[in-house]
Amino acid sequence: MNLILKPAETFRNDYTFSNSDDGILRFPFPFAEDSYMYSVNMEPHVRGGPTRAYDAMFDLDEHYVGDMADRAITLEQDPLRCQVLPHMADAEWDTLELLMESLHTDYPEHFSLTKDGDAWHWINKPLGIDQKFIFGRAETLPYAPFEYITRQVQGDFSVQDQRDGTLYMDGGMITSQADWSLNFDIGMAFHEWHAPVPLAHDSGVFDRALQYLLRLQCGQPVRRLNWTMTANPRLDTSPENYPLWGPEKAAITAENAGHRLCLRVELQTLHRLPRSNAILFGIRGYLIRLEELARVKKWAARMHRVVRDLHPKIAEYKGLARNRDYVVEYFAQFDAGQSLNKGTEPEQDSL
Repeated sequence: MNLILKPAETFRNDYTFSNSDDGILRFPFPFAEDSYMYSVNMEPHVRGGPTRAYDAMFDLDEHYVGDMADRAITLEQDPLRCQVLPHMADAEWDTLELLMESLHTDYPEHFSLTKDGDAWHWINKPLGIDQKFIFGRAETLPYAPFEYITRQVQGDFSVQDQRDGTLYMDGGMITSQADWSLNFDIGMAFHEWHAPVPLAHDSGVFDRALQYLLRLQCGQPVRRLNWTMTANPRLDTSPENYPLWGPEKAAITAENAGHRLCLRVELQTLHRLPRSNAILFGIRGYLIRLEELARVKKWAARMHRVVRDLHPKIAEYKGLARNRDYVVEYFAQFDAGQSLNKGTEPEQDSL
């Protein structure tokens, strides 16, 4: 798979992040219709989909180097962004194996994994890593196995232990979350960590999702999309750092909304792990400025309709409490009432 990497960009302070034309067209746009309401919306996670963001088991893109540098900064400032409870040791090695094998398969020009029994050799060319270790022996790695490999893969990850008829969030690498805290949620059951989501509980969405996931089989991963709005292309919008990013949301105006407001989409994947029977929950986050998204005609018109008609409680939960009118006004200029096909494909080959 062809992966062209940019030099490191910044996702804080001066915000040098931007999407190339190719980066825009591969974005996983979340709205298949002109309206939005919560749903389970699970589908098999197979390679291939509406854009190239779906072509790998764990998608990497042009922002990989900067993304990983930002993760390292966050972990240096707050090591509790990565925690795994002691009984999840098997899940740590499951995760390492799955991610290494997937990156080796999908990006062989950048990653290499060779095995001689339990003696493994991992090479990550973009980050300059060349590591020999013994699988199953954590002391042969510079970090615990879960932290070691998730420092090298875009997106957040949590591991859920299945017991007592539910799932428990018993570990995670969470440095780019949309306003939730691993340190607060770790050890919580499925319905507990989803408690803040409005409306969905009354409709039974989470009850259905849990029953679906409890039946997830090894080798049959699933995926779904989630989304929110954020000010500036900041990966770390954690509650712990709200004093840093909260004022940025308050500084959005009608004049700067197109450049400073970003649609943040999560391509969420769930994998049953073979040794531990845990579930690895990948939360691959993508950022796109509104002015970048507006270059795709179908997406621009659909954004206008979706945001304009959102239920007020959902709009607030999705980060639009202050800036909804700015988003509607910005995208209204691209919506002439034209008929739009269902689906999330950009329906453009170039910009």
